[in-house]
Amino acid sequence: MAYKISEDCAACGSCIDECPVGAISAGDIYKIDPSLCTECGTCADVCPMSAIAPAN
Repeated sequence: MAYKISEDCAACGSCIDECPVGAISAGDIYKIDPSLCTECGTCADVCPMSAIAPAN
């Protein structure tokens, strides 16, 4: 199950550099492309807002 970024995202950029497959794109609220996400969880580990979690 791919990860998803919630509206709590502060667009700080911490997760983009950590994603090993480039699945995260910048914006007002960052987005994760579920077709690229390998479910490694690295993005969630570095998010200071706890805005990233597995999608339901």
